[in-house]
Amino acid sequence: MLCLRPLHLAARTALKTRCLVTVAQDLSSFNIPVINFAKFREASSSSEKQKTANEIVSAFRETGFIYLSDHGIPQETVKNTFRKSAEFFKMPMETKSKLAWEDPRSNRGYVKIGRERVTQSADPAEIASLRAKAPDYKETMEIGRDWDSEWKNQWPEERDAPLFKRTMLDFYQICHDLHADVMRAIALGLELNPDFFDQKINEQCHNLRLLSYPPIKRSMLEVEGQARAGAHSADYGTLTLLFQDSVGGLEVQNPHTGAFIPATPIPETIVVNVGDLLARWSNDLLRSTVHRVVAPPSRLTESDDQLVTPARQSIAFFCNPNFSTEVSCLPNCGKEMKYPPVNAGAYIVGRLAVTYT
Repeated sequence: MLCLRPLHLAARTALKTRCLVTVAQDLSSFNIPVINFAKFREASSSSEKQKTANEIVSAFRETGFIYLSDHGIPQETVKNTFRKSAEFFKMPMETKSKLAWEDPRSNRGYVKIGRERVTQSADPAEIASLRAKAPDYKETMEIGRDWDSEWKNQWPEERDAPLFKRTMLDFYQICHDLHADVMRAIALGLELNPDFFDQKINEQCHNLRLLSYPPIKRSMLEVEGQARAGAHSADYGTLTLLFQDSVGGLEVQNPHTGAFIPATPIPETIVVNVGDLLARWSNDLLRSTVHRVVAPPSRLTESDDQLVTPARQSIAFFCNPNFSTEVSCLPNCGKEMKYPPVNAGAYIVGRLAVTYT
């Protein structure tokens, strides 16, 4: 233990004040960095690749979120996927309801407004109470890998949604390929072999979620606990790739202060966050950060002078390990495991089962 000379009261007070100011500055400096992924994908040297990998891991340790720029997915591909998503949600409710989500083991199909209630809780009774009081105000379409013999995707008829299936399957594959690249960067940043995760994610057990947030009166969102999507820790798997429109609404919680800060849309970037299973895998070295979707700025309607939030679209690609993978503490992530090993598939299905009605 260090032995310090006694300080006069004034000196001690000044030192304490400087320390408090420094801590306050550190806590208020929470931000989501923009990382140019081309520097990893197109690196001309191993040191350049390692530098970007270290930046990604550092950001995931500090905030759990990054904006990924120059990610390799053409902007026209993203725009076309948004167009097809919008066309899907404009279909009649009767048509969409025929494709209804049925089972957490499949996690496929259409989810109407109010059926899901995302939350930090894992208690079924508490979630049911929250859903009854303040359901999430959004509708979604869930799509998985298309070659499962047991769990089938719920596709609309081609005449109802031309090229919808082809567009979503192509986008699913593109997102998987990006996920694999980012996981290689994470492996390097954790001082593992870059291919460490390759055979643990290659079965593509992911979930492509199309989201539509319809316009809603601001007064409805002022109900206690109500949000377009409730506050919850990062999602269930390894990573989430989030494609936003320009409306905004995503907020990320500063883990030091508890305050939520906007993840303002940045054109041609993808918001990437650490999922719960990757946080467990890394022994919480990589941060699972609470986030939510709230109402963006409202506008007055001409008919009744009510404040109404604009419609919002987003597309989330929830990346998962192979469902047979055992998730336990990674090498280089601590000597004592915070969590017991868990089967990836059982964990994800269990979380989904209590989230939906």
